[in-house]
Amino acid sequence: MRKNLKIATPAAKTPAPLAYVLTSLLLLVPCYWQSRLQLGDLSSHIYNAWLAQLIEIGRAPGLAIVPQTTNVLFDLILSGLFKTLGAEAAQRISVSLALLTFLWGAFAFVSVVSGRRAWSLVPFIAALSYGWVLHMGLFDFYMSLGLCFWALALAWESKPRRLAAAVPVLILAYGAHGLPVAWTVALLAYLWLARRMTPPRRALLMAASLAAMVAARVVLTSMMSYIWLPQQLVEITGFDQLWVFDDKYLVPFLGSLLVSALLFVRLLGASGARNVLSGPLFQIVVLSAAGVFIIPTRLQIPGYNHALVYIAERMSLAVGICLCALLAAAPMRAYHRYAMAVMALLFFGFLYRDEGALNAFEDRMTKLVSQLPPGQRVVSAVNDPTLRIGAVTHMIDRACLGRCYSYANYEPSTAQFRIRVVAENPIVVSTYGDSSRLQEGTYVVKQRDLPLYQVVLDPAGHMGIRILTAGAKSGITQWKVL
Repeated sequence: MRKNLKIATPAAKTPAPLAYVLTSLLLLVPCYWQSRLQLGDLSSHIYNAWLAQLIEIGRAPGLAIVPQTTNVLFDLILSGLFKTLGAEAAQRISVSLALLTFLWGAFAFVSVVSGRRAWSLVPFIAALSYGWVLHMGLFDFYMSLGLCFWALALAWESKPRRLAAAVPVLILAYGAHGLPVAWTVALLAYLWLARRMTPPRRALLMAASLAAMVAARVVLTSMMSYIWLPQQLVEITGFDQLWVFDDKYLVPFLGSLLVSALLFVRLLGASGARNVLSGPLFQIVVLSAAGVFIIPTRLQIPGYNHALVYIAERMSLAVGICLCALLAAAPMRAYHRYAMAVMALLFFGFLYRDEGALNAFEDRMTKLVSQLPPGQRVVSAVNDPTLRIGAVTHMIDRACLGRCYSYANYEPSTAQFRIRVVAENPIVVSTYGDSSRLQEGTYVVKQRDLPLYQVVLDPAGHMGIRILTAGAKSGITQWKVL
């Protein structure tokens, strides 16, 4: 008799497309777990999408929609969805698209550079994706950087077809924001040169690049007003992105730095310090980090009424993903993976708690504003100085959506967005200086501003409406929301 033979079959594996779909659904949960998305400038973006509709039907005198080639992609997506699906769906879907564009672009870049699919780094990539830049609501920059990572993934091996495929991606990225595109082109140029050099010559190339960066700083600061801050040193690793609202976020920030340091030591031991330090990827990380520290974080570019701000804070996100690409080649122990997961869970737990508190505050503001007669001018006089992000500043924009005018809304007066002030109007102040003073509480009310209402808090935290009068200073309330 023949014995029954048992044929061993390999364990079933999750199909790759299904793995990406399931991971996407899981990582989108924070976009839907609260009643609203608390993402800083998102409130301003959706409010201005509403203003765009008013302009199109002739109900916004003094405002116009102007064509522009950059800093516009996210607003076009948001406005298009708003027209067809309404404000709530437009915000959720557009942010979800931006998040997936960035997250999977970063994943593709890390995977191509490291030569392996970057599943082990997903906790870090996810946390960085939901970090400071996203919560500031800098969506055009965010989408541009995500698209640039897709372009880098295509162009990394310098094959003609893949380089050609990267070009339209970079063009699309420029439609969102030009800063990540400039960084990407510089990075690819450095990579092309470094691969054609011996390690000693690469060291000279790196030194020359650092010198060029210093020279660029000298030229820029001689041509335009600027702000450089010593605290930019804190942002050179990219993991400052995890420091979103208040100081409790220092725990995942510093914890992630520690895990990264341990992985870097493993990488040096496995690949050899000389090979790692002379490699183009390490040098790209160092140069990008140096740029975050050297280049001023605020530059007043000619032709705009508002400076290009948060340059260091924005570009630290690029450094963080590049650092992930470097660390992905390190041999990981189980405790590395557990530590990354713990840091990510702690980070997202903090976000859930804080976004709930911010939504409760916005509920109060929205209910209060809804009691005013339609079409009134309203400003907010509330600020939380303990937050690293101005999470309260633009709440009044969304609270006014469809019912009143956020008189201090900053976008139309900056000349950086497609909605522009072209004349004095009853909807928004015509200069960025007035917008800034209204948000800071130093604005002196003029007769033409009236009637003007202001959301205020009393010392006990009770929210109310103040009717401003000509000659009065707008004022501001400092209040700890979280």
